[in-house]
Amino acid sequence: MRVPLPWLREYCDPPLDVHGVEERLTMTGTKVEAIHHHGVPSIDGFVVGRVLSAERHPDADRLKVCSVDLGDGEGDGDGSPATIVCGAPNVAAGQTVAVARPGAVMPDGTKLRQAKLRGVVSEGMILSESELQIGAGSEGILVLDELMIDAELAPGTPLADALAISMDVLELEITTNRPDCLGVYGVARELHAATDGTAASAPLADAPWEDDRGSDGPVAGAEVILECPELCPRFTARVFEDVTIAPSPPWLKARLSAAGQRPINNVVDITNYAMLLSGQPLHAFDLDRVAGARLVVRRAHAGEQVQTLDSQTRTLDSEMVVIEDADGPTSIAGLMGGARSEVQPDTTRVLMEVATWNGPNIHRSSLALGLRSEASGRFEKGLQPEQCMHAQAIATLLMIELCGARVVPGTIDLGLKGEGWIAQRPTIRLREARLRAILGVPVARERQAQILAALDFATQSTDDGLDVNVPALRRDDVTREIDLIEEVARIDGVERLPATLPARRGAAGRLTHAQRVRRAAEDALVGRGLREIVGWSFTDPELLDRLLLGGASSPEGEHPLRRVVTLENPLSESQSILRPTLLGSLLDAARHNVSRNGPDVAIFESGTVYRAHAHGPSQGRATHEFPADEHHGLGVLLSGALAPRSWRSQRVEADFFAAKALLEALLERFHVEWSAQDGAWPFLHPGRSAAVMATPSAGSALADADGDGPVRLGFVGELHPLVAGAWDLQRTAAFAIDLGKLAALAAPVVEFTAFGPFPPLRRDLAVTLPESLAGERVLEAVRGAAGETLDEVSVFDVYTGEQVGEGRRSLALALSFRALDRTLTDEDIEPVRAKIVAALEQLGGELRG
Repeated sequence: MRVPLPWLREYCDPPLDVHGVEERLTMTGTKVEAIHHHGVPSIDGFVVGRVLSAERHPDADRLKVCSVDLGDGEGDGDGSPATIVCGAPNVAAGQTVAVARPGAVMPDGTKLRQAKLRGVVSEGMILSESELQIGAGSEGILVLDELMIDAELAPGTPLADALAISMDVLELEITTNRPDCLGVYGVARELHAATDGTAASAPLADAPWEDDRGSDGPVAGAEVILECPELCPRFTARVFEDVTIAPSPPWLKARLSAAGQRPINNVVDITNYAMLLSGQPLHAFDLDRVAGARLVVRRAHAGEQVQTLDSQTRTLDSEMVVIEDADGPTSIAGLMGGARSEVQPDTTRVLMEVATWNGPNIHRSSLALGLRSEASGRFEKGLQPEQCMHAQAIATLLMIELCGARVVPGTIDLGLKGEGWIAQRPTIRLREARLRAILGVPVARERQAQILAALDFATQSTDDGLDVNVPALRRDDVTREIDLIEEVARIDGVERLPATLPARRGAAGRLTHAQRVRRAAEDALVGRGLREIVGWSFTDPELLDRLLLGGASSPEGEHPLRRVVTLENPLSESQSILRPTLLGSLLDAARHNVSRNGPDVAIFESGTVYRAHAHGPSQGRATHEFPADEHHGLGVLLSGALAPRSWRSQRVEADFFAAKALLEALLERFHVEWSAQDGAWPFLHPGRSAAVMATPSAGSALADADGDGPVRLGFVGELHPLVAGAWDLQRTAAFAIDLGKLAALAAPVVEFTAFGPFPPLRRDLAVTLPESLAGERVLEAVRGAAGETLDEVSVFDVYTGEQVGEGRRSLALALSFRALDRTLTDEDIEPVRAKIVAALEQLGGELRG
């Protein structure tokens, strides 16, 4: 909302400059987003002039050479008239005009200089409305004689004495709970309260609606029927006759232009002016164009159409409200008037409608129609029925003064009244002790009463505090004692409250175990050369199909990653579910880099993933009883080369073993024992992927809770070629693990184990095995057979070829044996080796050599 500062000062004028006003409003909750300047940057050089003569330019048919009296000493320095070349068609001798002299700075920043136009030197510029930004008129110059200006317009008078040609404008961010501040007078009340009791204190002028020239009672010649009072708590209307449609005076145009409104004519401008001043929208009907002189307020019929003022035909549904006359709908209630009954240049009778509409209904209708207006933006925040007569009083006064109108006796006033809004004026007890407990400091009861009175609350002292009567315009915002405490705190000055830390006995400022694990994991990946990304928690439902999750691919039925949480009110269809995996954002980031000539990608993301419970009351919906299953995940994606090619090494592509090695380095950081086992993920390569299974160790949280059973941490593998291709990637590997489970597996304290004093005994073993047998199963068999004597086992060579036969491969195993009490001998190792060989033979293995 834009509030011209001179307009605001008309109702509250503290001794503060524009920045002082901005600081007080912002610090008390009415945030000033920006300060704009409307009109000319400086009033210097803008004066009143009188055209003495206007002759046609000798070399240009459309130009006139004018002799203009600018007062003493303004022409060539000796008091003679100035010569100004003007192209306006309406310039004529005898006119009093607005003139910019050389050196004046125009609103767009242009500095005016003497100019030679077709051989004639022009010593200034005769101005139009648009050039001064006080209106939209640009076809001719601004003739001051034709305007209602209460000022002496002698030549040479500063133009700022006659017209508002320069003003600061505050751009305010009004929160949804404060629709009372959507009018200039509401902001003035806030400014009065913000400065009351300080050195910058300023009184609040009387409300502009106190002088009401209208009257109560029935209105002759017009009728209104209200069929849906639940959607229209109050509907008021007044009739004006002998209306003269004309341009608005410059002061009104200037204020509307500065506030962001386009001046149109005096009647329409009055409705906008009254709305900006009171916060309550109005609409003017040409009563002679209202068929039957009767309006009916009702719910729309499904499929009904209305042509609105923007010349668009809109189709309505049964939840919307229309205002109709005898010929059908003429307006969409609370959104926009209809073209059929709008005010025209020949209008002489006006019906001024001011109503209160149901805020949620207006918000829904606005979204459904894609139609948002100044009126709907106010109604949807919840205006109060009392504001109707505020706006009617302002409009009535201006219609009489600016349009020469005669107000017809009476006011149509329909709605809930006594059974609804009039009785809803709550009284709330504000306890002194409670306020002190919440704020941490006392505020004198007198100061509390002063603050609340400045905000239009009525107070009465009690034994323990104040009984506070809430004003009508705040009834939806202030409903509890804590709301009153907020009002006192923000006006008295939140910045004055002492800065203290909450009492925390026995607490130390340190990270939790899970937080330390999370940070250590992220640091470990950064140390390995990966870069972190941050993706959105919202994602597209099409992600599931792109990850080949469209079918039931898990043994239990539907894949767990398809149990997504659907948002009830998404920002868009492409952000309508919560992500069930980190792969989507990782793949998006990888494609972004590859498409910009960054083919080598090594990235990770640490963030929350969401899944709906399998047996909730409604699939894909999180409820209070069945909340979403959330956990913090860690995902890694590798694509392209692992390291740049050098003279010492060849290009090494990202593959399953690269991702597995990175995962192994990460889990070793937390001393977690793990293994790769068979698993089914549709988005992974079926022959190059595995489930990551971890065994709880002594001292870990999972060991205490679930025993020694293996825990599935996540997956590791290469992406299915169809999935990688969907993101325009080549061979790509990834892994993802549950950081919550990793934190539970990692012991809070890592115990130190000393190396044995005796050297290890090393042996190599070559064995041929079926090619389909995973190497991890071979290593597990070796560890199980060797027992505690085996210190370490690894695969150091793999061979396939004619010597081992088709469908088989040879694995070369490096075995390291160690004892803590002695040096092992061949005799000690031979029985263990025999057990290892027997275990390998059970897997179909044969020793080589």
